[in-house]
Amino acid sequence: MAQIPLGASDEHEHIVSDINIDYVCFLLIHCFQYEDNEEVVLWMNTVGPYHNRQETYGYFSLPFCRGPKKGISHYHETLSEAIQGVELEFSGLDIQFKANMEKTPFCKITLTKKDYHTFEFAIRNYYSYQMYIDDLPIMGSVGYLDENDSKAVYLFTHKKFDIGYNGDQIVDVNMTSEGKIRLEIGQEIEFSYEVNWKPSSVHFEDRFDKYLDPNFFQHRIHWFSIFNSFMMVIFLVGLVTMILMRTLRKDYARYNRDEELDDLDRDLGDEYGWKQVHGDVFRPPAMPMLFSLMIGCGYHIAFVTLLVIIFSIMGDLYTSRGSILSVAIFVYAAASPVNGYFGGSLYAQFGGKHWIKQMFWSAFAIPLIVCGTAFFINFIAIYYHASRAIPFATMLAVASICIFIILPLTLVGTVLGRNISGQSNNPCRINAVPRPIPEKKWFMEPLVIVILGGILPFGSIFIEMYFIFTSFWAYKIYYVYGFMLLVFLILAAVTSCVTIVCTYFLLNSEDYRW
Repeated sequence: MAQIPLGASDEHEHIVSDINIDYVCFLLIHCFQYEDNEEVVLWMNTVGPYHNRQETYGYFSLPFCRGPKKGISHYHETLSEAIQGVELEFSGLDIQFKANMEKTPFCKITLTKKDYHTFEFAIRNYYSYQMYIDDLPIMGSVGYLDENDSKAVYLFTHKKFDIGYNGDQIVDVNMTSEGKIRLEIGQEIEFSYEVNWKPSSVHFEDRFDKYLDPNFFQHRIHWFSIFNSFMMVIFLVGLVTMILMRTLRKDYARYNRDEELDDLDRDLGDEYGWKQVHGDVFRPPAMPMLFSLMIGCGYHIAFVTLLVIIFSIMGDLYTSRGSILSVAIFVYAAASPVNGYFGGSLYAQFGGKHWIKQMFWSAFAIPLIVCGTAFFINFIAIYYHASRAIPFATMLAVASICIFIILPLTLVGTVLGRNISGQSNNPCRINAVPRPIPEKKWFMEPLVIVILGGILPFGSIFIEMYFIFTSFWAYKIYYVYGFMLLVFLILAAVTSCVTIVCTYFLLNSEDYRW
């Protein structure tokens, strides 16, 4: 029963050793070249139900036994690897470059009642495990269910590796699970493996192409999505143009006629529209700190998203385990001045006095939301002993990034924003007494406009979001970042147009609230 390699690969320290020598290849030094008969390490990662990719446990949480080789240890070398729940453990199997190996037993276990129920539960829930050879992911099934006999469960005890090489590099790995035996309490189970090396014409830089799924990420679907979103952009741009060119022109003509009337005629006239709130529209919002930090965080997220997509297009980050998350964390921390600049300058324009408090909230708003959610889930993962439980040291690392990197950079951006563009430059004077807001139709209420205004931007990205979440929740590697960039730009255009239209509708109903 051939198993298809699934899952995304990540950068890790490739630690190679034999009985007497430990050879360490660090994160930035890719040791992907081998000499004949040099050891190739098989790393066991995680095991979990196939239909729930987010539920993972350590491979040896099941009563599997290790191979005879000892002395190789692995530690998390990247923050993102620990966050994603990667648990690489040495298999103990002896694999040497270009050295074929016949079927070789490597350990035996006697199946106790507890081990039997553990294996039975895993097999009935379709547990699969993931391994890595030279950063290439492999996936195999724990066992097999007999559809004709509901009480029978079978365990695969033999792993057959077919490894392709091109020169001195590994370019292809496949594994077949064999040795199907029916589980019974008290029986002795022998695990074995074999290795076959075959020359391959695949180039090293193309070795991850087999893991991609072009049938799933069909380009015609992406083009249809982009065309649909592009037509939406044209419609919205036309609507904005009509508002700005025709409707506003009529408004200006009406207001100009009003200026020519004397005070009595003007008072008797029908005054309505956005010009009536010119003395209140620049009034600071009721919660200027919350508003300014949301604007600053919005600029920050948009900037980080754009940079991460560009970096993903420039380099094939999907071929390196955890690299996208590492890049996102680094870019988010390095781009913190963007948050401080726009949020701090806007808060200063509103006349805010507690700018240090605003700066702290801007720096920690998103990390608190994300980390709070993650830590809540982390407690559940710890309770179930899942591999996605974040170690305490990783929590300290995240907190250190927030305190020693994000906070100082946000402070720098806030100071620059307050000094460069922190002075308000309103074109008209603000009335001392707020103008009462007249009653209006229910569909012109701000809450309704906020909800309706979010439908169009969501409609422009929902197809791409489907592919993104499928790659997150299923065994798909997302790699169509060019389409993602186009969709992101369309989303920015749609959001801008919707904002202009919604703002005009609100101001025209004489609602000047931010």
